Amino acid sequence: MSNVLPFRPRPPVTRLARCEVVTVAGDLLTLLEQLEDVSARAAAMGRPALEVERTVQHLLDAVSAVERALDCIGEGEQSAPA
Repeated sequence: MSNVLPFRPRPPVTRLARCEVVTVAGDLLTLLEQLEDVSARAAAMGRPALEVERTVQHLLDAVSAVERALDCIGEGEQSAPA
């Protein structure tokens, strides 16, 4: 099983409109909140300790990945006003 997800091809865009950047950042923040909530619930599961530990670790890794994606958006060049 592969953990690589193919992305749908999009037409080339010379620059992303500011509203699109804000929308993506908002979606990532929502996803971050959901992952943190799921992590807390997974930690309270009545499953074997090793299973819970691995599940929570994978979810925390996902949280870190989303945080890095948000950092990348924040570090990007300032887009011109739309």
